[in-house]
Amino acid sequence: MKIRFYREPRSLTVVSAILSIYTVVAFHLPAFRAVLDNIEKGFNGAFIFASVAILMLAVDFFFYYLVLYLGRGIGKYILAFTFIADAICLYFINTYEVLITDMMMGNLFNTRYSEASGFLSWGMLYYIMTLGLAPCIAIFFTKINYNSFKKFLGNIGTSLAIVLVVILMNMRNVLWIDNNSTQLGSLLMPWSYTVNSVRYYNRMKKLNQKEILLPDAEFTTDSKDVCVLVIGESARRENFSLYGYHKETNPLLAGDSITAYIANSAATYTTAAVKAILDHQPTNKLYEILPNYMYRQGVDVVWRSCNWGEPPLHIEKKYTHKLLKKMYPEADARYDGIMLTGLKEEIQNCDNNKLLIVLHCSTSHGPTYNEKYPKEFEVFTPVCNTVEVANALPEELMNAYDNTIVYTDYLIHSVIGILKEIPERRSCMLFVSDHGESLGEDNLFMHGMPMKVAPKQQYEIPFIVWNSGGNEELKLLDEVEQYHVFHSIMKFFGMRGPVYNEEFNIFR
Repeated sequence: MKIRFYREPRSLTVVSAILSIYTVVAFHLPAFRAVLDNIEKGFNGAFIFASVAILMLAVDFFFYYLVLYLGRGIGKYILAFTFIADAICLYFINTYEVLITDMMMGNLFNTRYSEASGFLSWGMLYYIMTLGLAPCIAIFFTKINYNSFKKFLGNIGTSLAIVLVVILMNMRNVLWIDNNSTQLGSLLMPWSYTVNSVRYYNRMKKLNQKEILLPDAEFTTDSKDVCVLVIGESARRENFSLYGYHKETNPLLAGDSITAYIANSAATYTTAAVKAILDHQPTNKLYEILPNYMYRQGVDVVWRSCNWGEPPLHIEKKYTHKLLKKMYPEADARYDGIMLTGLKEEIQNCDNNKLLIVLHCSTSHGPTYNEKYPKEFEVFTPVCNTVEVANALPEELMNAYDNTIVYTDYLIHSVIGILKEIPERRSCMLFVSDHGESLGEDNLFMHGMPMKVAPKQQYEIPFIVWNSGGNEELKLLDEVEQYHVFHSIMKFFGMRGPVYNEEFNIFR
């Protein structure tokens, strides 16, 4: 009888209404919670809440009715995709407290399979099966009566009229809508990922235009110099004992005569933050980034990476993680330490007086913190072994993350050790993290929150410098930015030109 029930033709109006109600109940609860957290008690607060609920129902009805009427069979496949995508988004929102913004969609589109697979869990499968596949099955087993074109126009017009009326009735709440539109828009499926995907690709289209070349520079020194720039991943400052953390996460660097500057990141996600590290100034334009500029000016540039998300590189020696595995089959490719293999020889074999090496790490990227370091670096135990970090014990989650900082300490110390073994070159090492990481503070996890609402854990970063000439060659600065990297490396190499800005230089 059940199969027969589904086989009976159902009015498109009824089907769309059921789907819109299901969407509001199943997928929009995070948005409702956000509304409740941001409205005042009283009549106007209740009015805003009711308006949002009615608006969601009307917009969802409009979407489902339009897709099914115009798409028919294809429309069912489109809706099936949206329900599965909605379920996955809801899992991440509930589990990691993320917002589905254009920045977050950028993280998704730029994530490698090896990184994305770390998020797979039974919890995600449960969301997909119960909230995603269940409505898909119901849609495909339902025979729909699409009615007349006249009725189509009537239902579409009615739903749009309701939307317009709700908007007009909330004109006095324009300020509230403006202040909360970003958060609400990132919690409403399927609008969050569809609209923000378009926004991301429009932004990337602008950024991927031909880069703007910077003015040429001249070298005022002919000394043999090597600078190693280590770009960290998700390393937050407050978990470094160098900055006062109560657990000893930097036992090796503590004896390396380094300078640890206070710094904040320019963004809370990798692609924008790495661009800021490599840019000469804050800008949304695609200016020539540090490696490309140095290479064009005659510096020998080497890029070694176990990560992703950098702007387009126009250099000869770019070694991805996959290429490093082929070059050094004897090295353990599971960890960032593979980037150090053959590094000393690379420096010694360079004939150029000026050598820039960039190491792009992935060490502290979650949620699988316990898999980011070799077993001998598991100093703090017990550790979290689940990707569902929201369900982990806070102490275990913190221990796993802290162990990634211990491993980062080893990597930086090893780079300094290699440079010390090559006294024929002046050398320096800069370690700058792309952004920080949330580990449960305010029920937030990982990173990617918009800067204006991001907690400090997502943007307070370490900026660590070692120089073969000693700390006396470094300025005493209260705070630095990621943009200090570009000009400081220019200064170290003895480069001068119109683009150089002394205010963003850390060297005396």
